[in-house]
Amino acid sequence: MTKPGSPPLGVYVHWPYCARICPYCDFNVYRDRGRAPEQAALVEAIVQDLTAQAALTGPRTLVSVFFGGGTPSLMDPDAVALILETARRLWTPAADLEVSLEANPTDAETQRFSALALAGVDRLSLGVQALDDSALQFLGRDHDAATARRALEVASQTFGRVSLDLIYARPGQTPQAWAAELEDALGYGVEHVSPYQLTIEAGTAFDRAVRRGQLIPPDDEAAAVLFETTQSVLTAAGFEAYEVSNHARGAAARSRHNLVYWRGWDYVGVGPGAHGRITVAGRRHATEGQTRPGAYIRHVAESGRGFPEFETLSPEAAAEERVLSGLRIEAGVAYSELVALGLSPDHIRVKSLVADGLLRADNFKLSVTPAGRLVLDHVTRRLLV
Repeated sequence: MTKPGSPPLGVYVHWPYCARICPYCDFNVYRDRGRAPEQAALVEAIVQDLTAQAALTGPRTLVSVFFGGGTPSLMDPDAVALILETARRLWTPAADLEVSLEANPTDAETQRFSALALAGVDRLSLGVQALDDSALQFLGRDHDAATARRALEVASQTFGRVSLDLIYARPGQTPQAWAAELEDALGYGVEHVSPYQLTIEAGTAFDRAVRRGQLIPPDDEAAAVLFETTQSVLTAAGFEAYEVSNHARGAAARSRHNLVYWRGWDYVGVGPGAHGRITVAGRRHATEGQTRPGAYIRHVAESGRGFPEFETLSPEAAAEERVLSGLRIEAGVAYSELVALGLSPDHIRVKSLVADGLLRADNFKLSVTPAGRLVLDHVTRRLLV
């Protein structure tokens, strides 16, 4: 049994299969077709991996389980239920345990929503990405705007909480059009919105299109205007930007699992390529599962777990991770967690960023101003140089 006050823990489950690979995606994903035997074996491997990692973490309070991918809404709901049952058995569930799952708004996936809710999912992260047919075609999505609207309606009737993902800073997108699209999406009553700026990731189809001159993304100035438009529309609608790309209408609507990452709590990662951070014998360790599904399944069969070995993080590396993740949220990072980096209110780099209006003047924690959030990569580079 978990002792009172045992540290919180999240679980991330990576389901790597997709019906279609989006041109902007650089995640560890594979086409879904003809993989039923492999998928059944993968579910068994994930259950075994969870069991092995529970022996490493010891008793903990389970605060979040997140099914990501890939497209976990393509999973057999019985498999989702089995993995959840295993996690609940291995760790003590918090009274307010949140179970989230990513889904796309295709008709095939929407038909699974009720079964996924019965399996234990209570928060759906819906990858709408756009409510404009031409934009969806550009993004390589396999749904249209009408399908997305139907999925939003069904999701809101099925799950306790729905989070909506959108992509902006698309080529040719104007602030006026983006504001109208955001307001349209908010009309479906969602309490959480994750607007992500389109980024061109190396090795993706969009990266190749940019290098061929076939795709010209907005420049930094245009992207900044679209970012400010996002903040303005969502703030006016009662949403708080509790993280750079995540907005919630009230504290209860915030993503529990994302906060696990940003607060620097431990999380177990299972599934092909899944990352984890767990504390063993007082030291923080990084884990990464074998990337390819077949290799992950074989490694679990041979060793009992999905990752080859621990990477023990040095105090400096662990503190750097706290800066990179913690500055994403308004709460920031306590200076007591950054001793290994020597950062303090009196540090020359901190004082310089405060003078530039990018960090707040605070004797207890490191946190960015709204201006600093807009150039967060610049802030972290200057802090960690």
